[in-house]
Amino acid sequence: MQLNLQDIPRVKTITKGDFIKHYFKPQKPVVIERYIEDWPAYTKWSLDYMKEVAGDKTVPLYDDRPVDYKDGFNEAHASMKMSEYVDLLKREPTKYRIFLWNILKEVPQLQNDYKFPDFGLRLMKGLPMLFFGGTNSHTFMHYDIDLANIFHFHFEGKKQCILFDQKQSKYLYKVPHSLITREDIDFNNPDLKKWPALKQAKGWVCNLNHGEILYMPEGYWHYMRYITPGFSMSLRAIARNPKNLSKAIYNLFLMRNYDNLMRRIKGQKWIDWKNEKAITNTHKTF
Repeated sequence: MQLNLQDIPRVKTITKGDFIKHYFKPQKPVVIERYIEDWPAYTKWSLDYMKEVAGDKTVPLYDDRPVDYKDGFNEAHASMKMSEYVDLLKREPTKYRIFLWNILKEVPQLQNDYKFPDFGLRLMKGLPMLFFGGTNSHTFMHYDIDLANIFHFHFEGKKQCILFDQKQSKYLYKVPHSLITREDIDFNNPDLKKWPALKQAKGWVCNLNHGEILYMPEGYWHYMRYITPGFSMSLRAIARNPKNLSKAIYNLFLMRNYDNLMRRIKGQKWIDWKNEKAITNTHKTF
């Protein structure tokens, strides 16, 4: 038995009015297949092009090791030149990923290759972020600290995306005081005997191809797995739902600082306690 996932709806393109009515207001995901074909990025952006324009930049790399109490919030596990990293991605599977790489700051010329689409939401223009990964590398199931509306543009290759809305949190083995589920759950092929509550969770799935956009509504959990080497850009719009907005403020200013403090005070015991609570809390409601 696998996860209970339905395919994310797909449209070729979409008007602002239809997007707001059918996806933003009901907070449902959608894949938009042909919206950016007039962007220079659509034909230019590839791993080779990124190597050409950003090859000398040193990039932060992350893998799928479990959280350690000594790790700072979003602290990188390694770094290398972008040229070396692209060579590595093309040569062999690697767990190393780049995430939250701000292309505005690093390679300003890339800004000429895309436009901010008008979907009726005010996009944060200072935060276009790039994410890179190699074959079978993946993110942990998580949701973003600011619970933003996210438009995820994929380039080169193919990427699997599994989504859940916040109502499913009680089935996902959410780790308290954090934005992730248990890191030892393989959402690509979960052990449902070990994690039985996952059978109750209802989610969404898609494979993103070059040039396609995935809209992820506010606070959606997401797991991303690179089927082939590739990269994506995310643009975000602030949460509109007052409950999500207040949760975002809590996460940014209280939860994150409290978690960092407890790591310093209790060390690994704090991480171990949180992981244990993820199981007891989930099985209490399930």
